[in-house]
Amino acid sequence: MPSLYENAVASIRMGVEDYRQQDAQRDVSAVRNFYAGVLLLAKELLIRTAPNASPDLVIAAKIKLSLNHQGDVIPVADGKNSIDYGGIHARFKEFDLVIDRQALDGLQSIRNDLEHKASAHSPAVVRSAISNTFAVVSSLFRQLEEDPAAELGDEWQVMLSEKTLYDAELKAARDTLSKVQWFASSIDASKFRCLECDSRLIGQMDDNNDNQAAIDFKCRSCGAEPDGADLIEDAIDKMFGGDAYLRAKETGEEGPIYQCPACDRQTLLETEEHCANCNEPIDYQSTCQLCGEHIPLSDYLDGIDGGLCSYHSWQADKVMHDD
Repeated sequence: MPSLYENAVASIRMGVEDYRQQDAQRDVSAVRNFYAGVLLLAKELLIRTAPNASPDLVIAAKIKLSLNHQGDVIPVADGKNSIDYGGIHARFKEFDLVIDRQALDGLQSIRNDLEHKASAHSPAVVRSAISNTFAVVSSLFRQLEEDPAAELGDEWQVMLSEKTLYDAELKAARDTLSKVQWFASSIDASKFRCLECDSRLIGQMDDNNDNQAAIDFKCRSCGAEPDGADLIEDAIDKMFGGDAYLRAKETGEEGPIYQCPACDRQTLLETEEHCANCNEPIDYQSTCQLCGEHIPLSDYLDGIDGGLCSYHSWQADKVMHDD
């Protein structure tokens, strides 16, 4: 027999599949299935929040007090009915859980109209009420510590195609990286893209982590877990690759991106003091001691590191060889 959670996921998937068809008759089915799935998912969250309590008690519509054999007063379910829409919101408040009631109210109102009379709502209004609750489903999955991409499959991609949910997921992903102290100030997390599906919904699993070296990245779209070095290198290329191309084309020179001698990644920027990937310091004298000219990073990486520019390094080598 399917569990409450499995029934919730199945109902949501059926609702999204109905929604995807963009047919007025299927929209009615979409409302019923999706609404039922959301309520089941909410009940599952309540149950998991109180793992030591009886599931039947946690979601019971009525609770009464009873005496056990030891004379202790204990709460028990009064009847077999579980909490309804209003009861779920009340219990969420009691359990200090989060759910967007305003978004759900719109869907519940339309669902009630469909159940008791012919709906006067246009197909556009019905579909909007469904899509407005996509972010509610995402929030419930996150609170359950479940991955909606893995649980919902293709239906998750349908949900992400709606701007309301996409914007919410993008903000949530970016928020997980807001505390990170990046090795290079040039790193812009908004440039991260999933290397599997090219989605911008890249975040980290531990949203309390502030250490770049300890980040475990995860795509909130396809569920991929990209390597951090690959992600940083790709982001650097997106930010500065165009500049590197133009410099090479116009001057034949390297920069502003260089290969780090420590990690062998193209993550060393001439404007930074550390490698953007491994934090290797760029420690060299960047001004020639004789003429005051700037010593480019490329010279340092080529082994010219004596406080002299390439010209005076050449002269010094020439004098040594002549002697």
